[in-house]
Amino acid sequence: MASLETWIGLRYLRARKRNGFMSFITAVSIAGIALGVTTLIVVLSVMNGFQKEIRNQLLSVAPHAEMGFYENSLDQHWQDLQKLVQGNPQVVGTAPYVADQALLANAGEVRGVQIRGIDPALEGKVVDYGAGMPKNGFASLKPGEFGILLGKDLAEALGANIGDKITVITPDGNVTPAGMVPRLKQFTLVGVVKTKIYEVDNTLALTHISDAQKLYRLGNNVSGLRLKLADPQNAPDVIRKIVPPKLQNEIWIRDWTFQNRSYFDAVQMEKRMMFIILLLIIAVAAFNLVSSLVMAVTEKQADIAILRTLGLSPAGVMRIFMIQGAVAGFLGTFFGTLFGVTLGLNIGRIVAFFEHLTGKHLIPSQIYFVSYLPSNVEFTDVCTIAVISLLLAFVATLYPSWRAAKTQPAEALRYE
Repeated sequence: MASLETWIGLRYLRARKRNGFMSFITAVSIAGIALGVTTLIVVLSVMNGFQKEIRNQLLSVAPHAEMGFYENSLDQHWQDLQKLVQGNPQVVGTAPYVADQALLANAGEVRGVQIRGIDPALEGKVVDYGAGMPKNGFASLKPGEFGILLGKDLAEALGANIGDKITVITPDGNVTPAGMVPRLKQFTLVGVVKTKIYEVDNTLALTHISDAQKLYRLGNNVSGLRLKLADPQNAPDVIRKIVPPKLQNEIWIRDWTFQNRSYFDAVQMEKRMMFIILLLIIAVAAFNLVSSLVMAVTEKQADIAILRTLGLSPAGVMRIFMIQGAVAGFLGTFFGTLFGVTLGLNIGRIVAFFEHLTGKHLIPSQIYFVSYLPSNVEFTDVCTIAVISLLLAFVATLYPSWRAAKTQPAEALRYE
């Protein structure tokens, strides 16, 4: 059975006024808390969705880890690197590669890229381009034929079609009596790759590893070995154990977080800042409860005095108004959480509907990597937001409740 303080506090909260069911300020406070909680949940869910979606897409088209020798020599081969990871349950695939910078030219268009030489038989073990690969996949790259695979957007930027000759210009030139002359090589475009990731489609350039070795005069050396891990999310801890301490001065190794660290650090920092900024919305709404409770205390001076004369302690009076404010905070948090989770789970469909309705694309892949609005509602985020909202609402009740407890019955009833 509810205590006397709880019953009176709920009665004050439900008390009908001339202008409505509850006091206007209390209703606004509840609505403000609900709006703040909803906004915070939706924003964090969208940011979580972007982070998760981009990470998953990057891991499907990028190696989870890479390793190589600091200085290549004739007695060092990529097979030696492969032996280090052979039998390691955390490494599920390996493939050698050659990578270096070049300029691609076609039909008057020039683009700077990193050409990557791959072994067609092994490359599929470390990356997965899925349905975006051309019909023959990596097998269309044959040694000695100098074929090249380009990303969809890169091929379009160069105005190149399958079968066209692409001029590759390497950074190291030939020394002639007339000075340094750039080295040029004609490659045949044998396929176009569509990953639906703008950064990849705009920069991807693959050729056979033997052709890349000839292009960059590497002999039989390679740039390194690419690894696919069973648990890429735990890549930093996995690669730390791969290279023995005695070889750490000879072999370098890095995971996928190394190349994309700045992006994910920026997203994490932005997420923290958005959390703090939007939390202030909840704080403002929660402290609006101070105004409504102060008004309630002022209005109920006579009631408080009567309760005191009937034997209710100052602590009991304080509990009445704390319950009134806490219930208002709970209602705002509850509805905000309900609306926030519902909206967070369906925000992608809502945006897609408005895109279809207006005919405008709101999420350009050139900027956001993906062409739709992803969302991932995390239980820990929702719980954290709800707990903080309830705490702020509780703190907002302390001062008005303390003032009510300090009411002197004689003073309150003097003019009644």
